[in-house]
Amino acid sequence: MKLVIQIPCFNEADHLPTTLEDLPEQLHGIDRIEVVVVDDGSTDDTAAVAKSRGVTEVVRHTGNQGLGRAFRSGLDRSLALGADIIVNTDADGQYRGEDLARLIAPILAGEADIVIGDRRPHRDPGSPRHKRWLQRIGSRAVRSLAGIDVPDAVSGFRALSRQAALRMNILSRFSYTVEMILQAASKDLRIAWVPVTTRPDTRPSRLFRSLPQFIGLQLVAMLRMYAMYSPVRVFFGLGAILGFAGALPVLRFLMLYLAGQGDGHVQSLLLGGVLLTLGFIAFVTGLLADLISQQRQLQELTLEKVRALEARAQAPEDRRD
Repeated sequence: MKLVIQIPCFNEADHLPTTLEDLPEQLHGIDRIEVVVVDDGSTDDTAAVAKSRGVTEVVRHTGNQGLGRAFRSGLDRSLALGADIIVNTDADGQYRGEDLARLIAPILAGEADIVIGDRRPHRDPGSPRHKRWLQRIGSRAVRSLAGIDVPDAVSGFRALSRQAALRMNILSRFSYTVEMILQAASKDLRIAWVPVTTRPDTRPSRLFRSLPQFIGLQLVAMLRMYAMYSPVRVFFGLGAILGFAGALPVLRFLMLYLAGQGDGHVQSLLLGGVLLTLGFIAFVTGLLADLISQQRQLQELTLEKVRALEARAQAPEDRRD
């Protein structure tokens, strides 16, 4: 059983050594542990520091492509190395290496495909109140969209089985956390979570410049993914709302017309007609989007098989079967 720990990095030369030193060298149920560092276009010595600390697998992006792309590159390289389990952790040392055993335990036991480390930020008295409040709302939103209860949806400390990693197709440049959960839910992958402890922040987040930007980017990502994987619900729901809103002024006009008071109320008929037309367009869009979604699922099945073949071809000799 091989475990690969991937660490996406962007200008982490100062914090990476501490993170690497904290990683365990042995874990129960794991025969071999390897580390992959993904240097996402760093302008410091992140890659050189990783190599000086004994990391042989360093994936480098020529420019900064975003956390989502760095995570995807790490998955691809980990699969090529023959990983049975892949753990993603942050380079700033926020997560503790001692929690790795707890994180991978549900996968080793065959109880989960993906395990997410729950930092329990809503219980952290040191976390700002507005941040805890937003965390709670965000987790509820993900639960409503995905139908899965994940207390800490944006935690970057997570483990994936090999099969789960092969089925992940991260598209977002910004982040992968919420997108992975929505994809996993749509593909009936089992998601579990375990409580983990964290260290205090050593620096401000480099993922976003401000809280409003983070909220906006996450909302866009969630809506895009939900529309991609549940187009019928999205567009039929929108069509139903528009249809109901359009029916009200039309009914009002008909009632007034039958009462002999239709003159001067043509605006209601026009407004209702426009809304009903938009509702019909939304219904048709939903049908087309569902057909496209079926085609996308076929393409994803093909991509999954291609990725499995590529990973097998690049894997070490003792991992090819």
